[in-house]
Amino acid sequence: MSASLAPAPTARRGVALLAALAVAPACRLAIARYAVPAGSPDRVGCAGCGAPTRLDRPWPALGPAARCPGCRRRIGAPPWTVEAALLLALAVVAVVDGPPAVRLALAWWLGWAVPLCFVDVAVHRLPDRLTLPAAAGTWALLGVAAVTGPGPGPWLRAVAGALVLALFFASTTLLLGARGFGLGDAKLALSAGALLGWYGWPLLVLGPALACVLSGVVALVLLVARRVRWSSHLPFGPYLVLGTIAAVLLTVRP
Repeated sequence: MSASLAPAPTARRGVALLAALAVAPACRLAIARYAVPAGSPDRVGCAGCGAPTRLDRPWPALGPAARCPGCRRRIGAPPWTVEAALLLALAVVAVVDGPPAVRLALAWWLGWAVPLCFVDVAVHRLPDRLTLPAAAGTWALLGVAAVTGPGPGPWLRAVAGALVLALFFASTTLLLGARGFGLGDAKLALSAGALLGWYGWPLLVLGPALACVLSGVVALVLLVARRVRWSSHLPFGPYLVLGTIAAVLLTVRP
């Protein structure tokens, strides 16, 4: 019996790897397309030779090698980084306890969060075409979880939490300008806040607090290393994603 059950973890890891490789081209396309300065048109092809980048011809431009088939210039994110991030996202979904619909909402959000992090690191922006579908799908799937499970209470708390967190980020932009959080962060909070709010009000505080601590530590390290200045603007989106994941893992593991 033990011999027949032994391959199961290996099989699950193989399925996870295949899932990451299947989703990776779409994520890489989003990164390559939207990692452009604000106000610039979306990038639809190689910056070197102009060869189009499309999902119907993903290799090698949208594969792990991330190279243009014509001029061999790198396309979007560095090789294998997106695939590794997606595998980590799948690992998070695998270890979090909860109903299938809630875990599916988490998986949906992480699927959008991965390209959002890469874009924010590259050009310091969180495009609406990624943040808004992330929020819409997360709210909808949490709604399904509420209908099939505990009722409307957790979903209403999730929506309220998302709106509160988004309004907080947006208000700092209006009050502090460039020193506050960006409107892109507020739109990302519509999905991150919904997940945190679903699990309870304490997580709605814990997630952003962890994000601020992480960003502060990284900023301090970069300052000491003289990689940034006090006036430098650092992207906050990746830290909000990491803070949300950390808060969920710390409180919702079986």
